[in-house]
Formats: sequence, C-alpha cells, structure tokens
Amino acid sequence: MPLFTSICLLHSAVAVTCGALMMFYLSEVSVISHGRETAQRLQGSTPHDQLLIQTSDSFAGLLLLAIGLFLFMIAFVKDRAFQTFFAKGCILLHAAMALWRLYFERRLEDLARDWPRQIVGDLVLSLSWVIFLAYSWREKYD
Repeated sequence: MPLFTSICLLHSAVAVTCGALMMFYLSEVSVISHGRETAQRLQGSTPHDQLLIQTSDSFAGLLLLAIGLFLFMIAFVKDRAFQTFFAKGCILLHAAMALWRLYFERRLEDLARDWPRQIVGDLVLSLSWVIFLAYSWREKYD
C-alpha cells in the first residue's frame, strides 16, 4: 500500500474514532483524559451552560467525523502533485493547532496540564506528513 494512502487511512481512523467518542461518550472520555474533577468543571455549572457545551462538543465530534470521512476519500487519490499539496496543507494545519495550544490553551487553568501532551500529538501527526514529503522527494530525485 502506498505511503500516502497509509497515512491518510491512519489519520482517518484517528479522526473518526475521536469524533465518535466526542459525540457519544464525551463525559467518559473527559474523565479518563482529564480526571473526574476537571471533567466536571469542563461540563459547565448551570443547565444552560451544560447544554451549550454538550451541543458544541457534539458538533466538534461531528466535524471530526466528517474530516475522517474526507481523509478516507482523499486516501485513494493517485495524483502526485495533489498528494504533496495536501501533505503540505496538513503540516500547516497541525503546526497551527500546536501554536494554538501553546499560546491559548495553556492559559486555561483546567487544561494547563494537558497541552504539552497534545502538542506532542500534533507534532507526531505532522511528522507523518513530513516523512511522506521526504519519501516522495527521494523518489522524485533518485
């Protein structure tokens, strides 16, 4: 299986899984990842806040699910120029997410201990696209 297809399918599986968990099991996943106390604070204090937060998180999960399905479709594109363009875009997207976490998310008291781990995750996902670009560059010029 070509490298581009493998990376897209891996990222698709991660996005679909995270999206489904966010839509249907957010409270359980929050307790596992943040701890019970922080998860309760992140749910909101009033019923109105809780409903808004649950709705927002469900839509974010739906967006991740859609991104996963999009990545699944993109995985089977055979055009080399498109693949390198798409990989560069993904690298920029993951770098932007890492910068967002570095500059904004670390300021949130409830999420202060989670942002370093999430930045490492963003960088690892970005690294997979960098490896693809290096491999395709090697194929092109060898």
